[in-house]
Amino acid sequence: MPDLLTRLSKEVAARLHGAGRQVYYVGGSVRDELLGVEVHDRDLTTDATPTELKVLFPGALEVGAHFGVMLIRRDGVEVQVATFRTESSYRNGRHPEEVRFERDVVADLCRRDFTINALLQEPLTGKILDPLGGMADLRAGVIRAIGDAAERFQEDHLRMLRAVRFAARLGFEIEPGTMVAIRMLAGQIHRISAERIRDELIRILTEGGARRGFELLDSSGLLLEILPEVAAMKGVQQPPQFHPEGDVWIHTLGLLERMGQPPVELALGCLLHDVGKPPTQTFEDRIRFNGHDHVGAAMTRRILSRLRFPSEVIEAVEQMVDQHMKFKDAGRMGAGAFKRFVRQPGFDQLLELHRLDILASGGGLRSYEAVKERYAELPEDVLRPPPLITGRDLIELGYQPGPAMGTILRAVEEQQLEGELASKEEALAYVKRFWAPAAT
Repeated sequence: MPDLLTRLSKEVAARLHGAGRQVYYVGGSVRDELLGVEVHDRDLTTDATPTELKVLFPGALEVGAHFGVMLIRRDGVEVQVATFRTESSYRNGRHPEEVRFERDVVADLCRRDFTINALLQEPLTGKILDPLGGMADLRAGVIRAIGDAAERFQEDHLRMLRAVRFAARLGFEIEPGTMVAIRMLAGQIHRISAERIRDELIRILTEGGARRGFELLDSSGLLLEILPEVAAMKGVQQPPQFHPEGDVWIHTLGLLERMGQPPVELALGCLLHDVGKPPTQTFEDRIRFNGHDHVGAAMTRRILSRLRFPSEVIEAVEQMVDQHMKFKDAGRMGAGAFKRFVRQPGFDQLLELHRLDILASGGGLRSYEAVKERYAELPEDVLRPPPLITGRDLIELGYQPGPAMGTILRAVEEQQLEGELASKEEALAYVKRFWAPAAT
């Protein structure tokens, strides 16, 4: 794929050069290549007008006609070509109302977000052009807004979250003036749609550096605006005999630090598994958080619904939060209860959450290993055996359809999972012994 992308990018650039036009690679691909990161996409910028681009690339797709952006696809790869432009009169802190096409590439670069994303590369020679000082910031590990930071963030409030994401993923610092502007404007993040905020949060959680990302969200003031329920974890003390690492916030950061690049459901589970602790904290014989798992599950649904997560993600994370305390009872579970516990959807992610939860508390993994070993010993046909009887079998015995039939079938399944029933005949005998058919 990288070879195909390089070939297509150079062919596009060569055609533009042949037409007498300026063309450069720009943005993340230049930055990532200089950092030694594999490049998966290419953005090209040119002084060719949108009309000229249509003539030069008749099969291209207009993905932003107003902005002069064309998408060129071939063999499963695509490159984006955009005309140099300047923008003004931003509305809603996101979209410009006025766009003017330019011949000067520096004018185009000055509208972009951060210096490290304003580096240019000549496609045919590989030469780097750096009119805005991006190379120095790349070497120093600094995220710096182009020009006046407050103006850049007023133009597009989402850039505040992007600054955090880049700093977290790359291990960079946010330049002090840029951070001051984020703190000043953090409250305006609500002008951005929940969906766009959600997408940036997902990337902060899953691209690596999640702990650093959430520390920056906190220090910038964005966390309190976006996830006040998570910000409320700060200073909520835990019993030191179980959590020597510190308060709920420190514990949660410990999970984020250890999870690498997880699936989004696991990442959210790690972030929110103890979100119910602040409202349930009590001081009795010791600090307690009675029912924080169930309270946290309900809070999780509200938080993720507010951020417009898909229903399947909400349900998976809610279940994870609700179930994460059950591991303390796993060693005492009977065969049936254990099978029901481990065969629930998403159990592998729940098990990984448990492992991270233990590690973030400084504990040993003996309970985790015991559950994992017991789980591994259960073949699929034992974990999810076909039902011994069905509703049709009960009807043939004279039982009437209805809620009572469901109760009977669940009881039979429970006995089957416990190993007490192994055949259809045993199941029917069990039903006859404990449930008489309803009179008709």
